[in-house]
Amino acid sequence: MSHPGVLLTKEPAPQTIPVSELPMKVYEPALNTGPDSSSGLATAGFRTAKYLPEEWHQRNYVQYHEAFADRDHSERCRHESQNLAAFTAELAQRTQQDSTAKVGERLQDIHFWKSELQREIEDLASETELLAAQKLRLERALDATQVPYSIATDNLQCRERRQPPDLVRDQVEVELLKEAELIRNIQELLKRTVKQAVNQMQLNRDHKQICEMDWSDKVETYNIDEKCGSASTPETWAKHSHDNIYRAEREKLASINLRALIDNILHDTAEDLRLQCNVVDEAFAKHCEEMEDAKHKLEHHLKKTLKEIGDQEHNIAALKQAIKDKETPLKVAQTRLYDRSFRPNVDLCRDAAQFRLISEVEELTESIEALKKKLLDSEQALRNLEDSRMNLEKEIAVKTNSIFIDRQKCMAHRARYPTVLRLSGYQ
Repeated sequence: MSHPGVLLTKEPAPQTIPVSELPMKVYEPALNTGPDSSSGLATAGFRTAKYLPEEWHQRNYVQYHEAFADRDHSERCRHESQNLAAFTAELAQRTQQDSTAKVGERLQDIHFWKSELQREIEDLASETELLAAQKLRLERALDATQVPYSIATDNLQCRERRQPPDLVRDQVEVELLKEAELIRNIQELLKRTVKQAVNQMQLNRDHKQICEMDWSDKVETYNIDEKCGSASTPETWAKHSHDNIYRAEREKLASINLRALIDNILHDTAEDLRLQCNVVDEAFAKHCEEMEDAKHKLEHHLKKTLKEIGDQEHNIAALKQAIKDKETPLKVAQTRLYDRSFRPNVDLCRDAAQFRLISEVEELTESIEALKKKLLDSEQALRNLEDSRMNLEKEIAVKTNSIFIDRQKCMAHRARYPTVLRLSGYQ
């Protein structure tokens, strides 16, 4: 209700009506509203629910029909039950006979698969032992490679102590580097193969355990009553054991192939190492031979140089003596010229004697100068010979050191190189 005195400028909002369910429709039976009905003006506003005679007869007929149908169904059910009982009795007897035969067949199947599983278990156990032996060979071979690797690295380090000019990257160093790289690659290969063998052994053990569990089930099933048979179908039951054996056989074959691979790897790696060892040894022997030859040649040149030094020293001494021997005649000639310069008057002339004395002084002077020049040349040659001697002696010392390193250090150390049997993991 609006308050008085308030002016409405627009229509009011409609009122919200709550939602409610509609009443269920009630169907009433048809009522007699004909001329025979008691409904009329006197009974206006009242309804009397009465059936018609046709409806009453119809309802009785329906009851009769339902009773007859129920009895007919019951009779058929009794008849079928009797037939079913007779059939099931005969079926039970026949089924029991079949079951007895099937139980016998099943026991034979169980015995077959039990035997197959037992054989597979024994094969896996044997194969795992063989693979364990191969794994031990791999580990021994891996340990054996430590010696060649230490030899190669020690040889390289020893040869770093060579002195120039022998500190070169020669064929020996090239082969030693190849040997060290080969050993590192073989060690990586052996480590990977050991891991592979460990994984395969674990797979063998896992499948052996699966087969053992299956074998245990077969033994238990073989010993129990046929009434406690397996809930699986014969097909899945046989497939289960077949799959177990198939997987075990597959792993056993993989293990056999892995053992063959290990044999090949150990054989090839041992041969490769020994071949490279021989190559390095030959390179060492050839290099030592070259060094010895160079050393002998240097010693030969040193011997000749020492002889030439002695000869040159004697030559220098002779030159010095020759110069000394020329000094007295020169003084004599100079004294004669000086004394003749005091001749009086016209006797102070350039006679033949004077000319000869002058030429004598000149000749002696030239001879002394030539001897002194030759002395200088000889002394320089002697110094050069001394330098050559020092260089030759140094080179001989360098070659001696290089030969000592290669022969006494490196080659002596290489005598400890493992045998093929040890590199193959047999020792």
